[in-house]
Amino acid sequence: MNPPRILIVDDDPGQRSLLDSFLRSQGFSTVLAENGERALELLRAGNISMMITDVRMPGLSGLETLRRARQEHATLPVLLVTAYADIRDAVVAMRDGAVNYLAKPIDLDELLDSVRQATGLSAEPPLKLADNRVLPPGIIAKSPAMQALFRDAALIAPSDSRVLITGESGVGKEVLAEVIHAWSTRAAGPLVKVNCAAIPETLLESELFGHEKGAFTGAHTQRIGRFEQANHGTIFLDEIAEMSPALQAKLLRVTHDGWFQRIGSNRESRTNARVLAASNQDLEELVRLGRFREDLYFRLNVVELHVPPLRERREDILPLASLFISEFAKGRARFSETVAACLERYSWPGNVRELRNAMQRAVLLSGSEMILPEHLPARIREAGTKPLPPVGQLEEVERQTILQALRQHRFNRTETAKALGISRRALLYKLQRLRELGHDIGPP
Repeated sequence: MNPPRILIVDDDPGQRSLLDSFLRSQGFSTVLAENGERALELLRAGNISMMITDVRMPGLSGLETLRRARQEHATLPVLLVTAYADIRDAVVAMRDGAVNYLAKPIDLDELLDSVRQATGLSAEPPLKLADNRVLPPGIIAKSPAMQALFRDAALIAPSDSRVLITGESGVGKEVLAEVIHAWSTRAAGPLVKVNCAAIPETLLESELFGHEKGAFTGAHTQRIGRFEQANHGTIFLDEIAEMSPALQAKLLRVTHDGWFQRIGSNRESRTNARVLAASNQDLEELVRLGRFREDLYFRLNVVELHVPPLRERREDILPLASLFISEFAKGRARFSETVAACLERYSWPGNVRELRNAMQRAVLLSGSEMILPEHLPARIREAGTKPLPPVGQLEEVERQTILQALRQHRFNRTETAKALGISRRALLYKLQRLRELGHDIGPP
């Protein structure tokens, strides 16, 4: 297959040469034009995959060249670059169909990302997963932590094993459950989701197991419960820690052999639904406190997958933001470099859910196709003024903090987690990484 052919338009010979040599080194074919008129001639000759043009040139400007190119080549990706970055020009450029707007001196990595995205070439090889599985559309896993998580999920998905998914609120536990179901042998069956925290305790039993007509006041008809609906498929029990002790006992039975009873029925029914459960609380600690059944905990926790918080996978922040903006703006909006800096520096206590909401707000407030810092919530905008330590420095600080706390608490995992203000499960996840790096973290 022939490489994408990129048309480079710039009246500066040095700039043309720079972009020419760089893009050729990355495997692209190039053709050069010194002005807008020549660029339009080359476009008419055909076989151009993308155009990169300077904005301020003698004769036709880059913006005018963009407009005229759009009249004959409606789907041609166009990237504008200029030494005189002007937000008004940027807004006009996006309105007229530019894929991006970069300021000189050009960040070549950013340029390459834009060109690869516009031409449909992947910036990196696809993530290798078990059985040649691929990540579903809309799933972001740029960070090593998320790549490792989905590799584990791909190995686990084909089995019928119960899975406990842990992680803070908003990290994407439900998304992981959806992926596991999609990769399982039950993918053709139903995926039934139940948020145990969103349903009143008095109704949750009926929601899960169903009831017979007349079983209680208001039970005017028979109801099929979620476990029965999930037969031959998967049931996802979110916020499992919110379930009452009495209901935990009934859940223990159905997860053991699949048998259950509808409320008001003397007859037992059976389901073979696979159970995926999730919690943002430390279930081991709740077991220790007597607030969660130990036998149920071990029944659910055949395999545990921990979804790390967004602040620990910063490589995913900007790709996720771009994904959400594309969703809400239908692909027409972009964010400025200043916005990108704000997003990267913010700590995201609400995780992916908070990021999604912030991007939806930004699209609504922008009123154009360029998202600026003033379109962000104040707390996120203010984060852009704070320096972000290098990633290596951040990792080293975390390592030293964890190792010091471990030694202070004589390698007791529970006490160390309390001292650090994180869940025991999150600590175990971090300790596994430290052990792989060769650090002494004490006995398993």
